[in-house]
Amino acid sequence: MKKLAAIAAVLSLSLSMLSGCGNESAASSQEATAENPMVLTLSHGLSETHTVHIAMEEFAEEVKEKTKGRIQIKIFPNGQLGSETESMEQLNAGVIAMTKVAAPNLATFEEGYNTFGLPYIFDDEEDFYQVMDSDAMEDFFLSTEDEGFVTLTYYTSGARSFYTKNTPIRTPEDLKGLKIRVQDMESQTDMMKALGGTPVAMSYGDVYTSLQTGIIDGTENNETALTTGKHGEICKYYSLDQHAMIPDVMVMSSKIWKQISKEDQEIILQAAHDSTESHKVMWEEAIDEAVEEAKTEMGVTFVEDVDKEAFRAATEGMVEEYCQRYPGVDKLLTTIRQVQEGSEE
Repeated sequence: MKKLAAIAAVLSLSLSMLSGCGNESAASSQEATAENPMVLTLSHGLSETHTVHIAMEEFAEEVKEKTKGRIQIKIFPNGQLGSETESMEQLNAGVIAMTKVAAPNLATFEEGYNTFGLPYIFDDEEDFYQVMDSDAMEDFFLSTEDEGFVTLTYYTSGARSFYTKNTPIRTPEDLKGLKIRVQDMESQTDMMKALGGTPVAMSYGDVYTSLQTGIIDGTENNETALTTGKHGEICKYYSLDQHAMIPDVMVMSSKIWKQISKEDQEIILQAAHDSTESHKVMWEEAIDEAVEEAKTEMGVTFVEDVDKEAFRAATEGMVEEYCQRYPGVDKLLTTIRQVQEGSEE
């Protein structure tokens, strides 16, 4: 009951923001003025110190500046307006304008988003950026208006690798018999089964205690989890298999997107892309700092002699199965391969 009351209170605050300081908020960007702006609510579950939040603040500042105050974005961090699932429900209802979600979580609305949860879709960071910044990906991002949302941009969350308490992971065989925490995504559970480990889906907040008590033997994430989540206090081997690169995406409600002029849509998209470029720099710095801290202060060993080809081979069948099961995955993966091969049409 307390949780429901808190969510109701925050939603009331969100709606008051949309109505703007006692005045009726502009219903469209064409009607908006600096004195009576169109106020857009942006919800996410990260802290104010997270690189994505900082990038979103830059996004909001650029939109306000380039629209001369006609469009203003109010950011609600720390899950104040609910979980990613709850925020998407509010977004589709037009209660909030924007939110940040892990890309595969949008598969409920557009099955092609399952692609981003699959292993070894991207070869490395350079390949990831080449694909994600392509015109073909932007077309895909903006193709879901009829599904209730459009994707404005993405933010990297790095390459995900396995890390364990006392077992270096160099080949899939090293995962056999180990209980590994995965995100509550179908693709992540299927990936672990294909690799021979035992998947244990749980929330990120439960990982530290579960590692500590032996409920799980390891987990998988990017390097910052070692330090921000303190997982490096328990897990002493981080194996750089880099099996997945799962981006976060910033999405906007179609109902609200349609109330924004073409000119203002272009301003919002450009500001979103600019925030992504800024985030790339911040993310690289965050990874470097996390690795240094984990090595020098936590005693974590980074295992680089990993047989990535063995991991890729072990999961090829799973990827093929997803292409057969979900036509949207097959279509998007074909587009990604065309970009990678330089044959983007």
